[in-house]
This record gives sequence, structure tokens and C-alpha cells, in this order.
Amino acid sequence: MKIEKVGVLGCGLMGAGIAEVAARAGYETIVREVSESLLDKGLERLRRSLDRAVEKGKLGAEEREATLGRISGTVELGDLADCDVVVEAIVENVEEKQRTFRALDTVAKEGAIFASNTSSLTITQLAAATSRPGRFVGLHFFNPVPVMKLVEVVRTILTDDDAYDAAFELCRSLGKEPIACRDNSGFIVNRLLVPYLLDAVRAHEEGVGSIADIDQGMKLGTGYPMGPFELLDFVGLDTTLYIADIMFDEYREKRFAPPPLLKQMVQAGRLGRKSGRGFYDHAGK
Repeated sequence: MKIEKVGVLGCGLMGAGIAEVAARAGYETIVREVSESLLDKGLERLRRSLDRAVEKGKLGAEEREATLGRISGTVELGDLADCDVVVEAIVENVEEKQRTFRALDTVAKEGAIFASNTSSLTITQLAAATSRPGRFVGLHFFNPVPVMKLVEVVRTILTDDDAYDAAFELCRSLGKEPIACRDNSGFIVNRLLVPYLLDAVRAHEEGVGSIADIDQGMKLGTGYPMGPFELLDFVGLDTTLYIADIMFDEYREKRFAPPPLLKQMVQAGRLGRKSGRGFYDHAGK
């Protein structure tokens, strides 16, 4: 199938990024938020991202204006009715995602592909909430979307070949590198990354090394651009805890179980960069 118009559900950090790369690739793009204030905030975030790209010489001023001309925003779900593909990037809550997809299912045109940007939930449980599970895939983009090249393309046991192939090619047309994933909680990256992050917290709890030394060891010893605690602060400790809880519920293996220190940090409101303090102090400099 030929994809010409892309819809995005949610204009937060991920949704705005997905809308940006779709519009930059030449697709007519419409992004939907639940309120005008959230929509305005998301579109402003998108504009700032394009401005930074121009300042860094990665995007021409004319191309920025053309990209903005291909983007529109709405608070009405029905405005996504003629989209060829709709990518969901709302809150990581299964009930909220299912409710949104059920509503979208009643207005989207026949043959439209539904996709979720979930990082931890299974795609099957979302697809089952619609009347078109064969047209449902996972498209897991990574933050920041305009920069990160990877997209995990997830198929369920119900996904049609043509829908999956179209989603795969869409990612390539966005300048991304898609990889094929089975529908398991965490897919490929988080299934390997989350236990690594949790084990780093356990290592610190057990006195293996300080936070700074563990980070320095992993950066210099393995060539990682960020140490595990730096990455935890970047992702958000609350986000990591939420994903770990979902994955532990799915697999019931110790490696996915959140360590006590991570829970305590979240309870104390030390969520990482977003709150100004996590394993590191991000206030001021």
C-alpha cells in the first residue's frame, strides 16, 4: 500500500518527534492531542527542534518552513479519519491505549495501519482492542526521535504481511534503520537494556562500586556513550521502574525485578533530569 498521510496520537516528547520526522520526509502529517494547551506545547517543542536543526546546519530554512507546512494539529480524533497510518505515542498505560485505539477504530478508514510506540507493552493486547488486528504493528522509536536511527518494527501473530511490510518501508523512508522484532514485552532493546540498568543499581546497592565509578567503568571499558546511572537519569527513574514492573509481570524473572533503591528513589521524587535530581544532581549546571 502507498502511505501518503501520517497521523500521530500524542504530541509529547515522542509524538512530536515522530510527527517531525514524518513531515521532514515529505508526508502530510496530523498530530492529535487531548487539549489545545497540550497541543500548543507539543507543536512549540516541534518547532524548537526544527530551529535547532537549522542552527546546526542539518536543515535549511526553506526546508524547515516546508516541513511546518506539512504539519497540522487537532484535538478531534475524527480528523485522523483519512490517514493511511496512525502512530500512537500517548501515556504508557494499557487501558488508556486500548480506549484510544477503540475510539480510533470507529473513525479510521478501512485499510489504515495502526501502530503503537509502546516500549514495554505487548502489541497483541492493543491490537485485540480493535476490529483490525491484522493491520496493527509496533513502531518503537527511540528518544530523541529526530536523532536516533533505530526503530523496532513489531509484528504479532495476527499482523498481515502487507501491513508489516508497509510499516517497515515507512521507517526506511523516514531515514531510520528498522529491525524486525517478535511481540514480546520489551522487544529487543529493552529486554536487554532494562536488566542491565537494574543490575547496575543492584551492584551499587551491594557495594561493588560508586555510582560515578560504575558509570566511568562502563563508558571507558565498553565504549558506551553513557553510564547506566547517567542513562537512568536521562530516561527517568519512574519510567524505568514502570517498564521494569511491566516486564517482571510478563516474565517473572529476577533480572526484571526493580531493586529497592530504584523504588526508593522514585518514592522520594528523585526521578532524574526531569525532576532536577536522580542519581546525579542536575540543578543549575
